[in-house]
Amino acid sequence: MSVRFGVFVPQGWRLDLTEIADPVEQWEAMTAVAKAADAGPWDSIWVYDHFHTTPEPTQNTTFEAWTTTAALTRDTSRVNVGQMVGCNGYRNPALFAKMASTVDVMSHGRLYAGLGAGWYEHEWKAYGYEWTSLKDRMAAFAEATEIVYRMWTEDEVVFSGRYHSVDKPINEPKGVRKPHPSLWLGGGGPKVTLRLVARFADAANFGNGDPEKITEKAEILRRHCDEVGRDYDEIIKSTNINILPIDRGDDPEEAMARAHVGDPPRWRSGWGLIGTDDQIAAKIESVLEAGVDYVNFYIPGLAYDLDLLARAEAIIKRF
Repeated sequence: MSVRFGVFVPQGWRLDLTEIADPVEQWEAMTAVAKAADAGPWDSIWVYDHFHTTPEPTQNTTFEAWTTTAALTRDTSRVNVGQMVGCNGYRNPALFAKMASTVDVMSHGRLYAGLGAGWYEHEWKAYGYEWTSLKDRMAAFAEATEIVYRMWTEDEVVFSGRYHSVDKPINEPKGVRKPHPSLWLGGGGPKVTLRLVARFADAANFGNGDPEKITEKAEILRRHCDEVGRDYDEIIKSTNINILPIDRGDDPEEAMARAHVGDPPRWRSGWGLIGTDDQIAAKIESVLEAGVDYVNFYIPGLAYDLDLLARAEAIIKRF
């Protein structure tokens, strides 16, 4: 499977729309990036499923993931559109399955439906969701994944679990991508998430661009695939890399200022790669060698400078 690339659009969650005051202009800046990616070599565009900004919750724009996904599928014509990843705690899984089926039809089969257990405690509590233990969130996520998959592939699904249940929900149409909408699971948990990927998912996202972690998680996923008789090679293995392209000799601080990076301390700590085209290409090569075949970029500053997208496109064309 050859390598493919995706890019996150500026949604506000990473404080990447704060220099634009008008919310309509913020939206148009986001969709301008989506349309530019649609015209380029990208396989996909992505949004995050969050309500409040990071690294700190602030009174700033964060556009909701599923309404944004639906709108962006109609603003584009070629790229796949996904969430990295949907939080199971925010939507009943039967509703998730129904929404995803609808958006898959809206997009003519271009949906990447992302699902995960969720982690942003402040958001859960602020919006009135019960914050439970990691064990409970993971168990609920496991039940939800099975429900979603079965509602896309079966009629009259009956499921009675500890956290979720359904009683013959009608889900028509189920989507248009065959054999079902593309399911992406986020996280590298060896006992739950990667086992669920082997059983149900089309793609996994893990490692956060760390080659050592990617190698470890890929090997675990391969073992789970062997256990259930799944072809490991048919599963997309993806990872996310945060990048800010600069020229050799450029000052990283000035580059962050130009890109209006919302959380400079995290970038200074190595959370993201501020580097030349060659350095970014080397990073991509390292994660491909570690076992992924799909790379998603988060690039700050896209809302203000589409040249950053063009520069990233020049890098990925090397692959």
